[in-house]
Amino acid sequence: MIMTHPGLAHWASISVILTMLILSAWFLTSPFAQAKAAKQKRFIIGSFANHPWFLFSLKLIFVSLFLLIIIAGLFGTPIPARNIATVLTWNIWWAGVIISILFLGSAWCTVCPWDTLAQWLVKRKLWKKPQYSNSLELSVPKWLRNIWPALFLFVFLTWLELGFGTTKAPYATAIISLLMVILATVSLSLFKRKAFCRYFCPVGRTIGFYSQLSTMVMRPINTEICSKCTTLECYHGNAETEACPTGLVMGTLQQNTFCTSCGNCARSCPQHNVAWQLRSPAVEVITDARPHWDEAWFMVFLLALTQFHGFTMLSFWEPWMLHLSRLIGDSGQMLISFSIAITVCMLVVALIYSAFIYLSYLIANKSIQFKQLFTTFAFVNIPLSFSYHMAHNLNHLVREGHGLWGLFKNPLGIGAQPLSMMERHMGFMSMWVSQNTLGALQALLMIFGFWIAIQIIRYRGNSLALKSRLVTIPILLYTLFMTGFNLWMLIQPMTMRM
Repeated sequence: MIMTHPGLAHWASISVILTMLILSAWFLTSPFAQAKAAKQKRFIIGSFANHPWFLFSLKLIFVSLFLLIIIAGLFGTPIPARNIATVLTWNIWWAGVIISILFLGSAWCTVCPWDTLAQWLVKRKLWKKPQYSNSLELSVPKWLRNIWPALFLFVFLTWLELGFGTTKAPYATAIISLLMVILATVSLSLFKRKAFCRYFCPVGRTIGFYSQLSTMVMRPINTEICSKCTTLECYHGNAETEACPTGLVMGTLQQNTFCTSCGNCARSCPQHNVAWQLRSPAVEVITDARPHWDEAWFMVFLLALTQFHGFTMLSFWEPWMLHLSRLIGDSGQMLISFSIAITVCMLVVALIYSAFIYLSYLIANKSIQFKQLFTTFAFVNIPLSFSYHMAHNLNHLVREGHGLWGLFKNPLGIGAQPLSMMERHMGFMSMWVSQNTLGALQALLMIFGFWIAIQIIRYRGNSLALKSRLVTIPILLYTLFMTGFNLWMLIQPMTMRM
């Protein structure tokens, strides 16, 4: 029997719709906004988290948990709800990481066990800078120096995760985790710095784009000090601290996309001019981040794949797949049917966005290049995707995160039996917060995403020096349509993972 979570309550969904309409009316009647320096003020909270021993302790904890996942996945029970590998990975880690980005930015990349194990294997140092490099230090080929490899891996992992059902397969979960460590290790052995983190890691790139909306960032305390710096230790490193793993210069850093929050810049800066800071979550994605063609496509497909994840957990997904498989004669695991579905989903979202951009292009009398409009307004996809992703994962975290401590007593699930209907029902009822609280949080997240998207259209429209507000109307309609679709998915009953 398949159990489902109830969808978003009507009162919550109606409040989101009303807010969207009010904000849309405000957008249509208010002038374009221009970025002000006052909006970019940040509050310094210090560099305590950059201490090597503190970071090493955190890395040791997460590596230990990661190794537990590998052992449990390879040698534990195949029952997903009784194996800590699947519960910890899919119910806790992935759901928690997405939500944590809003408050901690790309901090997960700092303690990522994939990268940590790769560094220990290649550099053979636990925390100090190695005296000699064990890497070939090759330059990444020009054709790989973009977001496309990470996007390809993102699609491939989604195909494995949902097509093969790895969320319900402890062994497959362990194998995929090991493959990511191998890829990170090979990349670090061949290329300069951390090519895996910058170009290849689908999780890191997802975190990087979402962290443009983070309330916490690592930035210069005084930009004038950076402007006068000639040694650039933040980029090159020094005798005790390694160079920036993704090749960033702190003095010119404007967006979090490739920052892994490792703290090397804070430790190497001779002026101690780098620290963690609090800021408005709207600043970077509205004004600071610069549009690029490959990154724009990643933003579009990030929204598409996030929506696809949610769509596959709706109650009518499996009947649809069965019907499609019968039509095309697909059998077995219905991988052909699933491949068609994920391809169609990505193409539909890309075509819808392109169509609305083309409509803006026509309204502007082709005075602005289509590519420029496409890349400039692609940023609206980040809050649309991020807000739904958080709301969706919050449902998983609140409803399916129970019983974790019990699993630590028997992480491999030795001798365990499948969950009974009574246990599934009790777990279903054991929410961390009330249903109304969950609904309110999800509604606020959807409003947050729509509000940021509206601000992006206003500020980015101003940056393009548009002669008419009509040019932005198609982008507003796109934002309304995608937010409405995301809201509709939240309203539907959602299938439990395990």
